[in-house]
Amino acid sequence: MTINEFQSLIEDIYYNKDSARGLPSTFMWFIEEVGELAQALRSSNPDELAEEFADVLAWLATTASIAGVDLQQAAQKYASGCPKCGQTPCNCPEPTGRHPGQQQA
Repeated sequence: MTINEFQSLIEDIYYNKDSARGLPSTFMWFIEEVGELAQALRSSNPDELAEEFADVLAWLATTASIAGVDLQQAAQKYASGCPKCGQTPCNCPEPTGRHPGQQQA
């Protein structure tokens, strides 16, 4: 399944309900799922991890849909490697307090 196919599937299943809830509330559900993933990462249970990663991905997709973002198109940011240095693997100096793809201030 492609990213577009997954985002479309999640739209078919949840878009009406999630868009009626609105972007701020749907985003909060996404954040809650990220918290559940954090807990699952501590347990290292492979079945629980897979389930929580799937939930996070689904909530990310529905949040992106409500915001009008095509995730497959957005993922192109990384198509040529690291957005900053252009290398695969990334050859940038180790960041301090930043996450992948975040621009330096």
